[in-house]
Amino acid sequence: MKHFEVPLGYRSSLISAIKEKRKEDDKLKKDTQPTLLDLGNLKIYLARHFGFCYGVENAIEIACRTIESNQGKRIFLLSEMIHNPQVNADLLQKGVQFLQDTNGKELIPLSSLTKEDIVIIPAFGTTIDMEKKLNAIGIEVQQYNTTCPFVEKVWNRSAQISKKGYSIIIHGKPKHEETRATFSHAAANSPTLIVNDMEDAIELGKIISGELPVSHFYSYFNGKYSENFNPDTDLEKIGVVNQTTQLATDTQAISDYLKTVIVTKFGESELSTHFADTRDTLCYATNDNQTAVNSLLEIPADIAIVMGGKNSSNSSHLVELCENKLTTYFIDGPEKLIDPTSLINTNWRNKEQTIINNYLPTQQPTTILMTSGASCPDTVVEAVIRQIADYYHVSDALKALEAKWIK
Repeated sequence: MKHFEVPLGYRSSLISAIKEKRKEDDKLKKDTQPTLLDLGNLKIYLARHFGFCYGVENAIEIACRTIESNQGKRIFLLSEMIHNPQVNADLLQKGVQFLQDTNGKELIPLSSLTKEDIVIIPAFGTTIDMEKKLNAIGIEVQQYNTTCPFVEKVWNRSAQISKKGYSIIIHGKPKHEETRATFSHAAANSPTLIVNDMEDAIELGKIISGELPVSHFYSYFNGKYSENFNPDTDLEKIGVVNQTTQLATDTQAISDYLKTVIVTKFGESELSTHFADTRDTLCYATNDNQTAVNSLLEIPADIAIVMGGKNSSNSSHLVELCENKLTTYFIDGPEKLIDPTSLINTNWRNKEQTIINNYLPTQQPTTILMTSGASCPDTVVEAVIRQIADYYHVSDALKALEAKWIK
């Protein structure tokens, strides 16, 4: 896989050494067991896969190269390039301005832009309508486009099955930038609908089967379907694709459920005619990170810590997986570890932050599981490890272990 030039400020010598050693020992990535950092009274288990993915490193490299080669020009990002506070803060410090917030609300009027300005497309991609608006100004969008190749893969797969007459069902968060972009590209070729979760899928299944009237479709899915979507005809042939950062198991469950509905209505022999095979739209990094967390959770532990931006979909799902097994804290950096007795935790569902007291276990030894989202720098992971080690008074043990990893 391609090597990207990512700023050293995001790299960690300790984490890089651990990842490189695991890679050497497991070139085919078949071993999903976590890495143990045995610090005596503190044992930290790191997930086999975590941190920056291909798409994120690609986006950061393009953004940094763009800034360096266009000194003196105004540089804009459509919105947060990735959902990570450290990376976005760095870009703002370098003079980059955001045109929209994460919900698509305009922060800087497009009318104030000129053809001399540079606009970077974030890793989530953007809508066809936005591309047209920028092109109309004279801004070349493709030159500074950091859209993740795996997001584009979903767009391409949607276009392929639309040519065969399938409508597109997107499993995604309706307000997420990536979902909005994928919806735009899919809807340009085919009737398209967004399904947020299994509850939505069940409602859709009842409409497909005829258990609920077509009128229910328009009220229940208001704002989530493409123009001129006709449930009577457009739900006869469907294919399910996903916002690449959703839980793979959720996407699979939704797809399996709708497949069952289709089989019941049309018969097993007609399945391929009415239901497209879209298993190849799952992002490799999302899948690897979630699989690694499932293996991580097999380790008996006291708490789990997940690091990532509060708006990061893939990070939130890692928290969701961990919370099903044990007490889990979601933080975006070491500064959220106020002291050994209090922590600022993010609720992954509503993004609210609260102070949690007595979050660190007192029994010895203490076992903590750790992972991070695909847009979280390894430096954040290292800083959190060092801070926790300091709280448990095992910093010397960490230094000794680090000397063995970094040769």
